[in-house]
Amino acid sequence: MKEALKHRLGRNLRALRVSRGLTQEKLAEELDVTPRYLAGIERGERNLTLDSIDALADALRVDNVALLTVGVDAPTTPQRL
Repeated sequence: MKEALKHRLGRNLRALRVSRGLTQEKLAEELDVTPRYLAGIERGERNLTLDSIDALADALRVDNVALLTVGVDAPTTPQRL
């Protein structure tokens, strides 16, 4: 079964937020939303408007399409030799 777009967005949002060292509280403050609302987005429970996706992308300094793209949630890590 195909993954729902809101779940992919949530996974990518969380991965990007964590990779930037931001807490839910800090990012929520930057977005002027509650941490509870942001947590709902990360769990894929919220249906966002395109304007909301743009705001998330701006806050994380990524292209808005990156939040919806498969594979963004896998930050690169150095390989051990």
